[in-house]
Amino acid sequence: SSPHLVQVRERIRINGQPISRELFSKYFWLVYNRLEETKDPAHASMPAYFRFLTIMAFHVFLQEKVDLAVVEVGIGGAYDCTNIIRSPVVCGVSSLGIDHTSILGDTMEKIAWQKGGIFKPGVPAFTVAQPERPLEVLRDRAQELKCPLYLCPDLDAFEGDHQTLELGLAGAHQRSNAALALQLARMWLQRRGCQGKTGGQGWGWWTPIWPLGSQQSACLHPGLGELMKAAPGTELVGRPVPLAPTFQPSDAMIQGLRETVWLGRTQVLPHGPVTWYLDGAHTTSSIQACVRWFRQAALNQDKPHDGSEVRVLLFNATGDRDTAALLKLLVPCHFDYAVFCPNFTEVSVANNADQQNFNVTLENALTRCLENQRTWTRLLEEKGGSDPWLSTPLQAGGLLQPAPARGTLLLVPPAPRPLNSPALVFPCLAQALRWVAQGRDPHLAAPTAMGAHPHPAASSGAVLLREAAAVRVLVTGSLHLVGGALRLLDPALSQ
Repeated sequence: SSPHLVQVRERIRINGQPISRELFSKYFWLVYNRLEETKDPAHASMPAYFRFLTIMAFHVFLQEKVDLAVVEVGIGGAYDCTNIIRSPVVCGVSSLGIDHTSILGDTMEKIAWQKGGIFKPGVPAFTVAQPERPLEVLRDRAQELKCPLYLCPDLDAFEGDHQTLELGLAGAHQRSNAALALQLARMWLQRRGCQGKTGGQGWGWWTPIWPLGSQQSACLHPGLGELMKAAPGTELVGRPVPLAPTFQPSDAMIQGLRETVWLGRTQVLPHGPVTWYLDGAHTTSSIQACVRWFRQAALNQDKPHDGSEVRVLLFNATGDRDTAALLKLLVPCHFDYAVFCPNFTEVSVANNADQQNFNVTLENALTRCLENQRTWTRLLEEKGGSDPWLSTPLQAGGLLQPAPARGTLLLVPPAPRPLNSPALVFPCLAQALRWVAQGRDPHLAAPTAMGAHPHPAASSGAVLLREAAAVRVLVTGSLHLVGGALRLLDPALSQ
């Protein structure tokens, strides 16, 4: 799966656990040296980061003799480097969203075409409810590639009169993911029943989106006959995508849905008076789902009787994403403070190699944070009907120099009139989290005296955060941001 949150080893899992440091080191150097020895002298370069890890993951799964490898594509599907398996057991496409538009295209239809690129001749594929046009594109791609495509019934259809399927992952949007997981798992089990046991050592994990198998079946895919009977005919053009039949989930499936854990997705970390709500949403559709979850998990709760509640948004976004559109969706949550910072855990990343990004400079990242601060202020003032308080573009270059008055907190320089939106920018995650927690989270040190800032929004906010009975913090906009926060909030993940 990608990206990783805290350590790169998370991307390659066996039986649900990241491979050990020893195994990672062993296979890394084995693959690296083999590629180094055999690379084309005329094009003497190694595979890029994601491609290398993909090659390494396949090698790990083969060497460790896993029974099943579950592989998540990186970006898109059609041209993704994971899309080299000629005969997977089954393919799945989860809910589509607008993302990576510079690579995949700027419409849902273009993105659906890319996602449908993982379909294979004769290999069953499943998808969940999609908008009409993107679903038609998936249907057309399936016909083009001679792939039988089926629509997953809603999870409700799997729940009997006396059976409610409990999900370990919070959020209503996880129900469609669970329905897809049930279909993919059942297809694998039926295929395995046809071929018998392979004698391997468990499961190779790479997020449950696109499972693949290593053997070619000589018989019709088990379960495919049942699907055909449920939806006669394989011609898909001109008719809706046929609905897959429902079935009774096994006890193991029910337990699996209930016990599924995936860090950084609708995750709640209660640390005393400060509760962190972590969700790596980074598209408009996933941010909408995040807001629905956050309202249910945090904002619907009763206000504390013994004092105030402070709500804080911690946000960053990367790549070519429309941050203004994402931030606009978060305004209705009525945050008292919005905090923006880069995905860097510390200003110096020398001791944090797993989370280092050589493609982004600190100055570029801070400039984007300042733009986000400006956007948030404008959105709040548009909502309140007042004029924007700042009209000139912001650059981070001049703000990176130390200044005694500024301390370690990075804020917009003095404005023509006082800042009436409590939006703050910090140079790194550690400083942002310390300011939010104000020494009340045992995992985080209190902000240093140097970190104090004379600006009213920062100093008054520090007082409110220290005195509030409850502080609820939503961390969202980037999985890398969530990963950096988890590294600081749950140090055990770095072990």
